[in-house]
Amino acid sequence: MTGQLSVEVLGQAKPFIYRQARLLDRRRYEFHFEQGSPEQVIAALRAYQNEDGGFGQALEPDIRCPQSQPVPVEIALRLMDEVSYVDPTIMDGIGRYLKGITRPEGGFPLATLVVNDYPHAPWWHREEDQLPSLNPTGNIIGLLYKLLEHHSFQEEEWFQLSVEYMWRQLEDLNPYDYHDIVQAATFLEHAPNSERVQEYRVWLDELIRRPGIIELDPKAEGYVHKVLDWAPAPNHPVAKLVTAEDISQHLDHLLTEQQADGGWPIRWEAVSPACELEWRGSITIDRLLTLRAYGRLSS
Repeated sequence: MTGQLSVEVLGQAKPFIYRQARLLDRRRYEFHFEQGSPEQVIAALRAYQNEDGGFGQALEPDIRCPQSQPVPVEIALRLMDEVSYVDPTIMDGIGRYLKGITRPEGGFPLATLVVNDYPHAPWWHREEDQLPSLNPTGNIIGLLYKLLEHHSFQEEEWFQLSVEYMWRQLEDLNPYDYHDIVQAATFLEHAPNSERVQEYRVWLDELIRRPGIIELDPKAEGYVHKVLDWAPAPNHPVAKLVTAEDISQHLDHLLTEQQADGGWPIRWEAVSPACELEWRGSITIDRLLTLRAYGRLSS
């Protein structure tokens, strides 16, 4: 890829971000590409945190309810990790919220029933909310492990119960479901290293390597998970499970997916036009970061 094309990609994406994306994603863009500060990203993130310590307010654009939900908490943790800035007040609130929603056997629900009272994507509709779910428990616990130097959550009962829940769930995950596998992967990537963790990491690598798990066709359409969804950066654990040729082909195709307005599309039906723009702003930052991580985008 030429330097000129690198400039064109960013040059087209920047006005899209400032024209269409929410403040949080404009701050992310500034942090990664305009020498913005992590504090500005965290300041924008705080607006989504509720009094109970959890996150709502459509931080996950497909969940439009203002009340706290588990998946937006996962997103908040991921954003703090992304900018390497962990706010202790935000983390205190997250711990308070997670303690309140931890199920007796450990783990967190996918969503609570209040999600039904507001516009939401159909896959978020809930008939019950008393059972824990691998999604998002695995990502939340994995990210908390990664960020634990900033807090002592590991000493609390709700955390220990949820860790044990995750170990049980590894035996029952759907081996063909992207979301289940990703939850297990995040948990195993950041859990304290042990012989047990190493054995499960090998097991998970073998599972992901099976034909049909990673979508290798860069032109595949619909709600599919392609090579760069699994391995958005060369240092990602899944990157070693695919070939350099596969990665190169998907990077080439990713560049072609940038739309005329400068942003990248989503692969599913949005709840509303506003929801679609919120997602596109977020995903456009993600795509730019992937291109840069693989050397296809100048800094």
